[in-house]
Amino acid sequence: MPSRTEIGHSLAKFLGIKLDDPDNDHEHVTRGESVFSTHTADTFIEHQPTTAGFISEITPSGEDVVNYLKSLFPFLSWIRFYNLQWFIGDLVAGITIGAIVVPQGMAYAKLANLPVQFGLYSSFMGVLIYWFFATSKDITIGVITEHPEYEDTPWVVASALALISGAIVLFIGLIRCGWIVELIPLVSLAAFMTGSAINIAAGQVPTMMGITGFSTRDSTYLVIINTLKNLGKTDLNAAMGLTALTMLYLIRYSCNLAARKFPSRQKLFFFLSTLRAVFVILLYTMISWLVNMNRRKNPAFSILKDVPRGFQHAEVPTVNSSLISAFAGELPATVIVLLIEHIAISKSFGRVNNYKINPSQEMVAIGVTNVLGPFLGGYPSTGSFSRTAVKSKAGVRTPFAGVITAVVVLLAIYALTAVFFYIPSASLAAVIIHAVGDLITPPDTLYKFWRVSPMELVIFFVGVFVTIFSTIENGIYTTIAISFFIFIVRVLQSRGRFLGRVQVHSVLGDHVIGHDNRVHGEYGTFNPSEPGQSPPLRNVFLPIGHGDGSNPEIDVASPYPGIFIYRFSEGFNYPSASHTLDYLAGHIFDNTRRTKLDSYKRPGDRPWNDPGMKKGDEEGSKLPTLKAIILDFSSVNNVDVTSVQQLIDVRNQLDRYTAPDVVDWHIACINNRWTKRALVSAGFGYPTVRPDGGQSRWKSIFSIAEIGGPESAAARAEQEANEKFETLRNKGDVEQQHDVIEPSGASSASDSVTKSKAPEYRTAQPKKVVVHGLNRPLFHIDLTSALQSAIANVQDREGVHDGSVSP
Repeated sequence: MPSRTEIGHSLAKFLGIKLDDPDNDHEHVTRGESVFSTHTADTFIEHQPTTAGFISEITPSGEDVVNYLKSLFPFLSWIRFYNLQWFIGDLVAGITIGAIVVPQGMAYAKLANLPVQFGLYSSFMGVLIYWFFATSKDITIGVITEHPEYEDTPWVVASALALISGAIVLFIGLIRCGWIVELIPLVSLAAFMTGSAINIAAGQVPTMMGITGFSTRDSTYLVIINTLKNLGKTDLNAAMGLTALTMLYLIRYSCNLAARKFPSRQKLFFFLSTLRAVFVILLYTMISWLVNMNRRKNPAFSILKDVPRGFQHAEVPTVNSSLISAFAGELPATVIVLLIEHIAISKSFGRVNNYKINPSQEMVAIGVTNVLGPFLGGYPSTGSFSRTAVKSKAGVRTPFAGVITAVVVLLAIYALTAVFFYIPSASLAAVIIHAVGDLITPPDTLYKFWRVSPMELVIFFVGVFVTIFSTIENGIYTTIAISFFIFIVRVLQSRGRFLGRVQVHSVLGDHVIGHDNRVHGEYGTFNPSEPGQSPPLRNVFLPIGHGDGSNPEIDVASPYPGIFIYRFSEGFNYPSASHTLDYLAGHIFDNTRRTKLDSYKRPGDRPWNDPGMKKGDEEGSKLPTLKAIILDFSSVNNVDVTSVQQLIDVRNQLDRYTAPDVVDWHIACINNRWTKRALVSAGFGYPTVRPDGGQSRWKSIFSIAEIGGPESAAARAEQEANEKFETLRNKGDVEQQHDVIEPSGASSASDSVTKSKAPEYRTAQPKKVVVHGLNRPLFHIDLTSALQSAIANVQDREGVHDGSVSP
């Protein structure tokens, strides 16, 4: 039965496909002077990666499947180690967060134009379900504040929105595409949070002031204008709201001041500060009860009134086409917020508390929370920054703290609904305004944005501006779109840099550090005229125009006349290939001349776009001819068909420019085997055959590495040989011993113990190997070896034999 290779070759022959034999590329090495000395080091032929190997790498094994299933339930990895100390920490944090979740949950429900009990439902399901799937111990699930209005039953749309958006996020997490959040920049998140905070605060001011008569769901700027127009309509609600807001800020300021003044009691003041919302709500609820206890039907100011006890809206969520159409326009924004806010918060607190979260698994957790939450009346929820911060500082130890918080919320749902009746709406609005105030990006952070990337600060203000004068959704889309546009433009217009060579010393204080990392003589005391007295030097390569900010007084020398070193700056793929290579070719044309100035026999043979030099103009003839190009691929991870084809086109263009000579293309610092495969398939990696059919001759300079050290095979072999010799000598059998003892892995095959009483044998030497394959003589480990190889070949072709190949 024919093998797959035979079948493939037969099919290729039938289709007229000319197959390359990548494993026989080493035959090119036998031409010219590239034969490598096997006496110096072991040979190494580099084999290309195969498609079958790639498929096997990405195909999950049985162990991978088991690990994937285990990763869906992270609590299994730590729950068996749960202990009393962890429980105490979780108990304190859980109760603390529970006390905060209850008033904030109701406040955010009011903010979403929903009855307050739905905020409790969402909070309960969020903290209860999340811990099963979480990889973050600090996250506390809060509520998204943007919801479409839906006549008399807005919770129906809210539940459907939660179910659909949660399913989308869950799917993204299950297929382990958590990396998708990296497409959303930090500046978009900052603009969203700031714009949302301004939007929310502006919408709550009328409630806090008791102003009615206009919609608070309009654009932010309209709400602000209408609020200012109707300030004269404020009533007693303003007293309940403004004083509550003032008290919230006063308590926080006092606690922060006391914590700085009494560091030993810092934790006490921290807890007092975190519970300020609970204290204010309880205080103003008591005031409201005293004022309205005898006027329940006609209260002096707005209160929450009846809050149903228990889960009155537990049912299967309604999902149909009409409901989906009601929130379809907001679905993308909802999903984006679920993703970026939750992942950003969990990542930041993971870094602070020294643990790593799994973004994909966090999406599973938030997805399951939003899929199951609507069955009890919940609506879209995600990570809450303020409550997460409190939970972290409260000493939470594991995600199990969420269960304790759920118990507190459950008690509130069943036991405290009668108390909720008297909560003042204005005071609740003050709690919301106070909570979202922390989401506004402070000036110090904006200044850091400016220092890091001034353009992104502009994007931030554009996002906030659009949010205020349009909608939050449009603000999110705008910042993401502008950021992506700038990224694409930067990639499309990316331009590498031509490098020159500079020789440097490493100096520690006043002393020079040698290649052996030891401190040598004092800098300036070396006498260059005496052998061995020159300070240790090494080559570094800097942009010729000092575009990297290096000292402009340093003279960056040209590598060699006619040799150019080019470093890619933004990778090398289809968006940037054309612009990058156009710059490469243009610079070379400007700094070299044709090999044959009179390459056209008749004027009519010259292309219209190459008129040549004017008569008498010989300036161009002073420029060097193009000899070699060295490409630095250190910033290139992979290439594609477009970029490789355009590189081939430039190579052909330059070969015509240098005819009858050809250009040597040396490539250094390749990071990817598939990139090597692509370049080899395009004819790179070994010298180009001359157009006249002549045999190319080149000198291959390979990088050699030693496999040595005390644990090496050579060292062990030497030790074994010595031990055998000592044993024979102690027995007195050295005279009669004729066997040859060859240390395994040693470079010498002549070491032996002979009849001599003082046998001599060479010490086993470290094994030497080449780093890159012999069949890729023009692929180099670094720029220094690439430049050495390029110069050696240029000098060889020009008949320069001064014995120096090191630049």
